Amino acid sequence: VQLQAFGGGLVQSGAALRLSCAASGRTFNGYMMGWFRQPPGKERQFVAAVTRTGLVTTYADSVKGRFTISRENGKNTVYLQMNSLKPEDTAVYYCAADGTLVIEAMKNPDDMDFWGKGTLVTVSS
Repeated sequence: VQLQAFGGGLVQSGAALRLSCAASGRTFNGYMMGWFRQPPGKERQFVAAVTRTGLVTTYADSVKGRFTISRENGKNTVYLQMNSLKPEDTAVYYCAADGTLVIEAMKNPDDMDFWGKGTLVTVSS
């Protein structure tokens, strides 16, 4: 499956931003979807994941309560709504797809089947 993330940009601390990730090429609802990010000089880290139906989600502790992942299978798109952004949220954000049946497995970036190109989010203080 081919993935393309959109929606990054430069925002001030406290602002909101919504990222989108459009999928094509294979059956979108056959995959769990996740968002990861890579801050400058750091390794890629898990942000959020959602099951095939969209009914179950999981988040990194650092974004819990501020970020929301969702998906629209009819549009082959997964979203990441980011509220109350902080400078430490600055990173390149990537979407990923995996065929796992266990949502906890979405937390390991090494296990993802497909990656999209990232989109840069910069949060100024």
